[in-house]
Amino acid sequence: MNMQEIMRQAKRMQKRMEEAREQAGAKTVEGSAGGGMVVVTANGRSEIVSVKIEKDVVDPDEIEMLQDLVVAATNQAIQRANEMMNEEIGKVTGGLPIPGMF
Repeated sequence: MNMQEIMRQAKRMQKRMEEAREQAGAKTVEGSAGGGMVVVTANGRSEIVSVKIEKDVVDPDEIEMLQDLVVAATNQAIQRANEMMNEEIGKVTGGLPIPGMF
């Protein structure tokens, strides 16, 4: 295999990886806490797109608990978004870790 062919293959893989990122970026995942009382939705770019809080968990005397639930649900959503992105990129790379990708 010559250098030109290696470069062509690298460009094709880079294009496929960008396409996989775009597709994963359009997908969403959820994180929840408190038995689903707080649900946070994130997209594949690890951006929070929505937060849902059940009325029953909103208590002015328990604001710290609500804050903790929001943080826990957000962290779970971001973790799932990262896992989803890694899976999509892994499909392109065959599971090989590529430095600088994540």
